[in-house]
Amino acid sequence: MRTDDGISAVGPGPLRRFWHSALGFGRGKGSWVPWTLMGLLIVCVVAQLLVQYRLNVWNRDFFDALEKRNGAGIRHQTYLLPGLAACSIFLAAFAVWARMTFQRRWRGWLTTHLVGEWLENGNYRRLEAASDEPQLAEYRIAEDARIATDAPIDLVTGLLSSVLTAATFVVVLWTVGGAIAIGPAHLGLELPGYLVFASVAYAMLTTGAMLFVGRHMAHVIERKNQAESELKFAIARLRTAPVGAMGGNVPAGTVSFALDEVLRAWRWLCGQHVRTTLVSSGNTLLAPIIGLILSVPKYIDGSLSLGEVTQAAAAFAAVQIAFNWLVDNYPRLAEWASSASRVGVLLLAVDQLAVARQPAEAAAGR
Repeated sequence: MRTDDGISAVGPGPLRRFWHSALGFGRGKGSWVPWTLMGLLIVCVVAQLLVQYRLNVWNRDFFDALEKRNGAGIRHQTYLLPGLAACSIFLAAFAVWARMTFQRRWRGWLTTHLVGEWLENGNYRRLEAASDEPQLAEYRIAEDARIATDAPIDLVTGLLSSVLTAATFVVVLWTVGGAIAIGPAHLGLELPGYLVFASVAYAMLTTGAMLFVGRHMAHVIERKNQAESELKFAIARLRTAPVGAMGGNVPAGTVSFALDEVLRAWRWLCGQHVRTTLVSSGNTLLAPIIGLILSVPKYIDGSLSLGEVTQAAAAFAAVQIAFNWLVDNYPRLAEWASSASRVGVLLLAVDQLAVARQPAEAAAGR
């Protein structure tokens, strides 16, 4: 999709311009705040991974004690659980605080920067007067800037957590699952780390399905955001319309047309979310069950204990959650790309005004 000035609304140009300004939050005076918060978030992600791994081991030990009817072992694991749960809950709450503090401060910085760029040298008047001005710059400064600064910190910390989780629990799957016999028994063929290969294959299937069903989501979200912007712009113009110009029909003319566009865009977006939800919900339901089913042959032949089966199933589910980071975050990633691009388009339009003003300033200085 393109704006009236020919700039792609979702593309490398606007996104690059967005990051050029947005990353200023981490430079200059006060930059220690975002870097400190980012460091705390990284420490929190690592600590959460350690607790998650310990819970995985607890899962094995508890069910092994249950299988052996070991009362002392069951009591010991029961006493351990509240402490592990408390650590997990505390780290989750602390991560929410650090993440939202980062988002709040980044949004405040970026919004102030955008307002300054918009007001400088009367740019807001020039944008309104130009035929190629972005629709309702106020919407981009308020709403799109919010989404553009909310999502990245969630996505980055989520991606880091997924990479570390995948690396950790792939090792667990390889170690616990071991090898499985394939082909005729007399050949003695085995597939080492079969749970790892099964996990990778399953993740590729679900990620491929999400990319296929959600391939148009970024475009649909951009259409929705543009339609919302144009509706607000049309409603705002009602205040300046001459009295009686609307003929008593409130949602008349451009407002009615803009509203139809918004509802149409939401209908398309609904279809996209329904399709992506089918994939993500199916994956959430099936991943733990598939992990259990794949471990059953090893349990039947006595290679795995009940505790190791549940440990492997939990590790399989953890690896799937990590591998399917894109599956779970694709809609939000698409929405972020749309909003960040729209902010970038506004900044590029302001840049064009500055370039056009340079010859006049140079002539005045002679």
